[in-house]
Amino acid sequence: MLKLITQNLLTVVVIGLLLFVPAGTLVWPQAWTFLALFFFCGHAIGYWLLKTNPGFLAERLKSPLRGNHTPRDQMVTALLYLALCVWVVCMALDARRFAWSSVPSWAEAIGGVLIVGTFYVWSRILRENSFAVTSVRLQPERGQAVITTGPYAIVRHPMYAAAAGCFIGMPLLLGSLWGLLGIVAFMPLLALRALSEEAIMMDGLDGYREYAATVRFRLMPGLW
Repeated sequence: MLKLITQNLLTVVVIGLLLFVPAGTLVWPQAWTFLALFFFCGHAIGYWLLKTNPGFLAERLKSPLRGNHTPRDQMVTALLYLALCVWVVCMALDARRFAWSSVPSWAEAIGGVLIVGTFYVWSRILRENSFAVTSVRLQPERGQAVITTGPYAIVRHPMYAAAAGCFIGMPLLLGSLWGLLGIVAFMPLLALRALSEEAIMMDGLDGYREYAATVRFRLMPGLW
């Protein structure tokens, strides 16, 4: 519990600094709303895992940079973190400091709903797949098996697909139309990470090749 709270708070503090320092003000209700939603939704999922599957929670609290990673996965993970930081700073500059764009109140509300909805979808995915850890690796010590039910019957990487909700909801809630361009950068990076995962699972996880042959699409049904 202590590690869960500490990690959630640290994440919120880092995001808060990336938002408020470039914005040049603390008077930004939309940013405070986002941080509150992010903390409470993330903590709710963490608390649920603590009560239902503490071993899985312990795995998810580990750093995604831990363990043996391929150079490709290390590069993609580093690019994702860098892109996230740049994206948050740019939204702060757009929405608050320079007001390059504006978002109506009704669209901000939709953004908040999308963020909450994304966390809900993630919770459903985690309920379906207790091997969805933050690092790209096989987990024979936990008896890892191929998950083919729920959202995994639609796309192979529903966690990444659902992230689109945050990439749209966060800019809307914060009031940055330019921030919507972030999805153009993030989805290709998530696609690269999905390919890295599959390269490992194809050869190391029994049944994954058969699963991939059955579920053809990785992120977007009918497209890819």
